Amino acid sequence: MAQQFGGKYSPKGSSRDSDKAAASRTPSPNAASRNATADPVGLRANLMFIPAGLLLLLSIADGATGLALGLVAAALWTGGALLLREGLRAKAAYDQRRVARRPALPRKILAAVLIGAGAALAAWKAEPGLLIAAIYGLAACGLHLAAFGIDPLKDKGTEGIDQFQQNRVARAVEEAEFSLDAMTDAALRARDREVEERVEQFQAVARELFRTVEEDPRDLTAARKYLTVYLQGAKDATVKFADIYSRSQDSDARSDYLTLLTDLEQNFAARTRKMLLEDRSDLTIEIDVLRDRLQREGVHLDRS
Repeated sequence: MAQQFGGKYSPKGSSRDSDKAAASRTPSPNAASRNATADPVGLRANLMFIPAGLLLLLSIADGATGLALGLVAAALWTGGALLLREGLRAKAAYDQRRVARRPALPRKILAAVLIGAGAALAAWKAEPGLLIAAIYGLAACGLHLAAFGIDPLKDKGTEGIDQFQQNRVARAVEEAEFSLDAMTDAALRARDREVEERVEQFQAVARELFRTVEEDPRDLTAARKYLTVYLQGAKDATVKFADIYSRSQDSDARSDYLTLLTDLEQNFAARTRKMLLEDRSDLTIEIDVLRDRLQREGVHLDRS
């Protein structure tokens, strides 16, 4: 289906202009641009599906045994390629955060094992022999690890952070991400480019709040209402708007929804700034207390 695009000269340009005037308080999309990232699954990872297809084609005329081995080898190789894609995305998410836990499932390592097993079976099909199959399998596994690397094997930035608090934050952020995903799905149903962009911009601001809470789990109490009540309300409003707008193209509903997104974005950004200021105030207090203790011990610091 065709997708609507706004603009001065579009058929509904006048209504769009009024929507833009209503959303004139929209913050600049700095957060969206800072959080914009390319899909970590590149051409190399997508090319990993090609050997599976070739193996399947070359096995068709090899009889029952050859076909069975080819099917299993192709399935293993395809599974490895799929795991690799997920592993690359998990690694990219890990690298983006200053505080992150290692992936529970080492997808890239498992992908290398599956690729090696698929290569071993393919070699066995072409030339039966345990040694030859093992050599090809180990070589494929090693080359895969050399090309794509391994998964993160340890947590990052969690030194000195209470594990119980970190788990609470992880659960809260995971639930919040589900709400953001539901907002994305609903916005796509509206088939309006500006609405999709505004939803993405709000999500970028919300994720800045997530990262702030992850870096200091003590902020969870202050931010819990934003991660639960407000995001749940934003999700419900987006779903309701998508239902109405996809049927009636109601410009008033669109304008009200964009205004709601603006208000939410500003409130989330303000909450993030306040938590950062509170963290800085806590640091200043700790520095002053330490200086007072040093002075009582006879150590005088140069404050110039």
